[in-house]
Amino acid sequence: MSRRTTRRTALAHASMRHTHAWSAILLALAAAVLTSQLLARGQIGTAPQGDADRGKKLFVDRGCWQCHGTAAQGGGIAGPRLAGRVPAWPAFSRAVRRPSEEMVPYTEKMLPETELADIYAWLKAIAPPPPVSSLPQLKP
Repeated sequence: MSRRTTRRTALAHASMRHTHAWSAILLALAAAVLTSQLLARGQIGTAPQGDADRGKKLFVDRGCWQCHGTAAQGGGIAGPRLAGRVPAWPAFSRAVRRPSEEMVPYTEKMLPETELADIYAWLKAIAPPPPVSSLPQLKP
């Protein structure tokens, strides 16, 4: 291999390393922008701090029990079980604020964010039901 070919090869490798470095920087920048946009829309993030005791009372006061049952067990008029099956905060908040089914939307004016966080804290504190296979009544 000639000296000229070796130099071209070295330059090509250096150029590729430079391109990879810029690609990594642009990818990190795009990820940061996307993350900030999702956070701003409430699509990712953690739940605000809530008071489970207050949430239990609000669940009744705001009428949630009418569809979801007094213990969030479901089986009321139309609401599904929430106890032990609460989705992540962004999905929960979105389902309450902009439901896709028959549920009435609870706007911030009707149910402030702090109250929604309290209800969420109570629902998260409810233990999931035991697996069906662990119930002696259902064993042969």
